[in-house]
Amino acid sequence: MDEQKRPLTTVQWFPGHMAKARRLIEENLKVVDIIVELLDARIPLSSSNPIIMGLIGNKPHIIVLNKADLADSGITREWIKFYKRMGKSALSIDSVKGKNIKELTQTIARLTEKQTSRFSAQGAKARSARAMIVGIPNVGKSSLINRLAGTIAAKTENRPGVTRAKQWIRIGKNIDLLDMPGLLWPKFDDPSVGLNLAFTGAINDDVYDKNNVVLSLLDFLKEHYPHALQNRFKLTEIPTANEDLLSLIGKKRGYLIKGGAIDEEKTITAVFTDFRSGRLGKISLESPQA
Repeated sequence: MDEQKRPLTTVQWFPGHMAKARRLIEENLKVVDIIVELLDARIPLSSSNPIIMGLIGNKPHIIVLNKADLADSGITREWIKFYKRMGKSALSIDSVKGKNIKELTQTIARLTEKQTSRFSAQGAKARSARAMIVGIPNVGKSSLINRLAGTIAAKTENRPGVTRAKQWIRIGKNIDLLDMPGLLWPKFDDPSVGLNLAFTGAINDDVYDKNNVVLSLLDFLKEHYPHALQNRFKLTEIPTANEDLLSLIGKKRGYLIKGGAIDEEKTITAVFTDFRSGRLGKISLESPQA
């Protein structure tokens, strides 16, 4: 990849470990009973990898909207209804606080009952359900696995691409979970997908122009969640120009450099951090009606 910063629409994101992740998924599909696809509740469409969907085929499949605590709860409910209308099993969770984790394990058990019970029907001991968990980087797979396992079973860091190899984790007595490395696709044909992945931190911040991306995020927030901006950054009014809004946020935070100009890097980081951590409030970037 060219080391020079480029507009997000031309980013090519497919390092060697991503190709390895795809091979691991393909090679291990035959040994699992069900696929647990973990999506970011704020961007269900953008975080659903078309490569993964192509690999899954007809395997039983659960859609899990993680980070529901960061998303607009009303829109998340609409997503669950949307998937269920399509005949898919879907639920929202908060893997950090443990919300709906029990419902997830019950759903896995229910959807794999046919596969696991056939052994006992033949006089053998029923085996555990084998589930593969897949998702893009930084969608919360490790946090979910640790919550399910009740221990530090998977390395967790708030940056994409930490899990690089497969690992089996025993979940209670009846589920064996196969964790796969996060997998992004090689090209974002839809610019909005690349932007959403950058907003939420699924793409490393050092591979795109952060100034252009943060201005796009501010533009979305101005249109859909203006009160979130006003409340978090103590704004009495929101400037029309996104550049002016970024500058005002920097001044409100006191991020100034010599001569009174704002520290742009520090201000951009603050906007990203406040959005990704939920300090701006519960915000969804996509809805099923869009």
